[in-house]
Amino acid sequence: METLTREIQAGIRPNDALTRLKDGNKRFLQNKKTERDLLTQVEKTGGGQFPFAALLSCIDSRVPAELVFDQGIGDIFNVRVAGNIVNEDILGSLEYSCKVAGSKLVLVLGHTRCGAVTSACKHVELGNITPLLNKIQPAVGSVVKGDLTPELIEEVAVKNVENSIEQIRNDSPILKEMEDNGEIVIAGAIYDVVSGAVEFL
Repeated sequence: METLTREIQAGIRPNDALTRLKDGNKRFLQNKKTERDLLTQVEKTGGGQFPFAALLSCIDSRVPAELVFDQGIGDIFNVRVAGNIVNEDILGSLEYSCKVAGSKLVLVLGHTRCGAVTSACKHVELGNITPLLNKIQPAVGSVVKGDLTPELIEEVAVKNVENSIEQIRNDSPILKEMEDNGEIVIAGAIYDVVSGAVEFL
């Protein structure tokens, strides 16, 4: 499998980047992972990196992005925070990934059975977790109108991904302009922790 170079990255269109992730998840589900020499990739990326995508995903240990999308060293930037929420530092990381380092895709990846989303739905308060969960509350408020059910929690997870995408566009003029100019795609997806499948929104 090729190690990404500046030339290869430059030739990848935004929609191609999305296709690379979709195809990678298909291989993952079929247990047909790409053969890679990881130590060679370490050597080849030692002098620089040219990832084709930047992922904003949850810290959940069941959702290792490089594995579920069958990617190697130097292929994707991976920004992880509980509940895949957006703040200034995360926006800065995504802006660096795309504007400075040349990535063609920002993918916000939520997942099923998310502990952060569940805790937000149940209005958990604990130390620094409280302000983090508060960032998920807009999704909770727009989905949960009565009794909380497992199905509603999953709907909140989807809405939270959609809200994060909207916040990226609203709070990052850099990424919004790049998307408007066709330089990048900003998209969302949900990973199923039971099946391993990624549903793109």
